[in-house]
Parts: sequence; structure tokens; C-alpha cells
Amino acid sequence: QYRMVKEALEERAHLLQSAPHLSAPLPIMLPIYKWWQLPYYWVGIKLYDLVAGSQCLKSSYVLTKSRALELFPMLRKDRLVGAIVYYDGALPLCLFRMCVGCAAGMCSQVCGVYGVRCRDVLTGVCGVRCRDVLTGKEFDVRAKCVINATGPFTDSVRKMDDQEVPNICQPSAGVHIVMPGYYSPDNMGLLDPATSDGRVIFFLPWEKMTIAGTTDSPTDVTSHPIPMEEDINFILSEVRNYLGADVEVRRGDVLAAWSGIRPLVTNPDSKDTQSLSRNHVVTISDSGLITIAGGKWTTYRAMARDTIDAAIQEHNLKAGSCKTMGLQLEGAQDWSPTLYIRLVQDYGLESEVAQHLASTYGDKAFEVAKIAQVTGKRWPIVGKRLVSEFPYIEAEVVYGVKEYARTAVDMISRRTRLAFLNVQAADEALPRIVDIMGRELNWCEQKKKEQLEAAKTFLYYEMGYKVKTDQLTDRSEISLVPSDIERYKKRFRMFDKDKKGFITILDVQRVLESISVQMDENTLHEILNEVDLNKNGQVELNEFLQLMSAIQKGRVSGSRLAVLMKSAEENLRRREAIPVDRSGGGL
Repeated sequence: QYRMVKEALEERAHLLQSAPHLSAPLPIMLPIYKWWQLPYYWVGIKLYDLVAGSQCLKSSYVLTKSRALELFPMLRKDRLVGAIVYYDGALPLCLFRMCVGCAAGMCSQVCGVYGVRCRDVLTGVCGVRCRDVLTGKEFDVRAKCVINATGPFTDSVRKMDDQEVPNICQPSAGVHIVMPGYYSPDNMGLLDPATSDGRVIFFLPWEKMTIAGTTDSPTDVTSHPIPMEEDINFILSEVRNYLGADVEVRRGDVLAAWSGIRPLVTNPDSKDTQSLSRNHVVTISDSGLITIAGGKWTTYRAMARDTIDAAIQEHNLKAGSCKTMGLQLEGAQDWSPTLYIRLVQDYGLESEVAQHLASTYGDKAFEVAKIAQVTGKRWPIVGKRLVSEFPYIEAEVVYGVKEYARTAVDMISRRTRLAFLNVQAADEALPRIVDIMGRELNWCEQKKKEQLEAAKTFLYYEMGYKVKTDQLTDRSEISLVPSDIERYKKRFRMFDKDKKGFITILDVQRVLESISVQMDENTLHEILNEVDLNKNGQVELNEFLQLMSAIQKGRVSGSRLAVLMKSAEENLRRREAIPVDRSGGGL
């Protein structure tokens, strides 16, 4: 365990140096609610600093209660003794850029092999049988050495080589949720090392949002694990334990949810084959298949080094000299913290967009800026956003296609992080993303429709859209007190002037016109569709009451229809409340 931690800390330092645009130190707070925990955790954290040695990012320190609340004002105040802060490395941005940076850093030219799956390991010769998932074609690839680096699917490939080989991989899943940024400070994370079920929970700022989640527990990878409602509720309950009573933690504030898989392994050469390791293991089969399993992002360089060393030794390959420690990844060479200013000045990008491009693509951000479309506005001059609340621009879709992106799912989940940040925003951006990709890749209308449906299915099942929409269905209970029911009925009747028992786009347009508010028909259709539970093109009184009940219980938040109707009601009341003789005259 000591050697594993020591190696991870050394590799952490390398990662921060090799990809400064993608990684950064992050202070993490451990709140202390019992006096005896203070020396206990203090010793552990200081040992962590000691093991890091000269690679220690910054020395950990103790905070008083008042100082802890100053840095993390959302914390629960009662019984808080103080806090300990330590520093760790964070990869806050797109991990796909790490993959591209690693590949481009090792090769003078990156060859794109996209969407190819291993069907079988060839017998008698060194190679694999592959299938192109985009075209369905199958073909053989022969090589001097085959390396199995398939994460949680390690054993499935090993059994292609030898069906009798025992499993060495135990996949484990950890559920993560994304919440609005106001749940945590911009530059301070929080860690609870001892939750009610013994797992560790983290609470970190991420992409101007807040990500919360648990460490892993064993799972089955026959299909990708889907975040369940009980997992999300568990995380929310733990978050409530640490946030103050004045911060209402609402189920409706979960913007995205997913389950990540980590491949824990047992070493087949070890005497204790039952114990799981968080380190990586390199094995060689009788046929010469090299398997690298386990590990984590932090130690990717050491994993690659050990794998290549094993391949060279096993297959008598010629090894060239290549120093990887200290090697900067693509995008890092000419990057600096102020690079985004040049993007603003030279191309007329918004400052937020420029910062995003610089911290995602590094010095390659200029290539994205060059293909950014003119907005037609005074400012920004270029850079049309995919959705208004996130800094992703249309030019990134074009650039992604140049880097072999071939599916809409790839674009919303790996090239951008929209699917991980806000499933509704990703859903709204999909039609435009598919249109751009269709233009670049010459898709027919049928292909565009298939891509749109596949991406929506991905959001619905794997990114938490299903559990989000399940918070408001036609079976949702109405648990409102009589006075609230009467108040909401009155608000509904302001729109339903004809007493039909439902409201349509025309009803909403009429009220908005009366208060001088303009809104296009497509937007109104989207707003009503969010609440139209039986999808009959209208919002009935019962559906509206179900919505307001779900909002009161915190299961739904950010409903545009609820905010619009409340705002219109207040606006109309103000107009009725001002007498003519006090409003500047009149007839």
C-alpha cells in the first residue's frame, strides 16, 4: 500500500507538469465534528504530505470553525469543531483530451481507429479479429504483440485467448451526481471519509457545477450500470448531513447522474488471490497476450511503462529511447494561464468561452477559434454557443469531427461534457449538434434521425434523465394543503380564461402579450411539453397541481412553466393594484 501511494504521488506530480491546462491542484476540506477526530485525521493527512516528500503540492493545515465557515459557508455550523485542508490533484476537464494528448505526444501522426471492437483473439498467429461498429465489417489485424487494455472488460478479452483462465478483475461502480454550483465554493472540495455505510463521499467543484459521489462498490459489467434512485437519494442524504439547515438540498437540483466503473484486480501471481488491489497488474498469457488491468488515471504513465517493458521482454521487440517522465502532452507546450486573453483579443471570443477553450485544448485552442462562426452581434464577434448556460461552441463540434468523432453520443459525452453537466441542456443541444455533424459527415436524414434517437436513449438511461423525469409523471401524487391548492387553482385560471380545465400555447401567449412579454412559439411548446405528462398537447389542471406539489417537495426544480406563471401572476397583480390617479394620470 505504501509503494502504491508513493508511486501515485510521484505520478500525480508528473501529470500536473505534463498537462497543466487539463489538471490543477485542488484544496479539499475534511470537516471535523468531534474533538478526537482532529489529531486522528491530522496525523493521517500529515503522513500523506510526508510520503509525497518534495512532490507535495502544498502543506495541509488546520482551520478553526470560523475560518472553515468562511471558506465553505454552506457547511453545517452546529457541533462543527474545525476542519483540516489537504491538497490533491484534479482533472476538472474533458478526459478525452488526455487521451488525445497522450496519443499525439507519442506519435508524429495519430491514426484514427474509431468504433472498432475486438471480436476474438486469433489463434496460431499474433493478432485479433475486429468489427467496425459503424459499418459492421469484420477484419483481422496482425501485430508483433497484442495488448489487452480494456479496463473493467479485461476478463472478457482474456477468455477469448483462453476460456479456462480465471477472472482477475472485479469491476466496482460508484454513482456520481451533478448539482448547481451554489452548493459548493468555486475552489474548495469536501471529503467525508466515513459515511453511514462506510464508504467515502466526495463533494467537489467541477466545471462551475458541484459533483458529489461515492467510492466504488462491486458490480456486474454485463451491461453498463444505470444510476438508480436509491443511489441518488443516498448521496443527497449524505450531502444534507454536511450542509447547513439554511441550504435546502432538493432532489430536483440533480442535473445529471451516472455510474462510473473502476476495474479492481487480483494478482494471479500472488499467493493471496482473493484480495483486491487498487494498483495495476501486468500479466502475460501462455500465448503471449499482454494484459494490463487495474490502476487509475493518475498512474497512467507508469502503467504504460510497465506494459511496454513486459511486451519488449516477452516478444523480443526493439526498443527505442523515449523518456516519458516530464514529457508534456499535446496542448501544453505553449499554454499559459493567460493564454485565453489572446483568444479574446485576437478572435473576439467571450471571456468565459476563451477560458474554456484554453483550459480544454491548451495551445490548440487557436485551431478551434479559427473555425468559429461569426455571431453577427457586436459582442462576442465569433463563437456561437450550443446552449446559453455553458461555454461549449459550435466550432468544437466541427473540430471534434476532424478528430474522428462519428456519433452524437461521443460529442455530448466525451468531446464536450454536456451530458455529464446537465442532461436537459445536452438534450436541447442535440438537434444542432446532429445538424452540424450531418453537414460535416454528409449524413442523410435517416442517419441524423438515428443519431438523435441513440443520443436521447443514452441520456435517458445512462446519464440519469430517466430518474429525473420519473420525479414528475401522470401518477405523481398531489400532496398540497387546501390553501395551496386554491392558490394554484387561481393562478391556473388566470391562464385558463375560458374555464376549459386546461391551458394551451395560445392561452400562455395571450397572458404574456397582456404584460408585454414576447416569446417564440417553439420555446413555449418546449415549456409546456415539460409539464404535459400525458402528451396531449395541453397542460391540464391536475398536471399543474402535480407539478407544484413536486416543486414543494423538492423533487422538481427549475420548471420554466412554474416560474413563468408565477411571474405573470405577480405582474398582473401589480398592474391591478396601482390606481389610475397614482399612476401618472389616464382617462
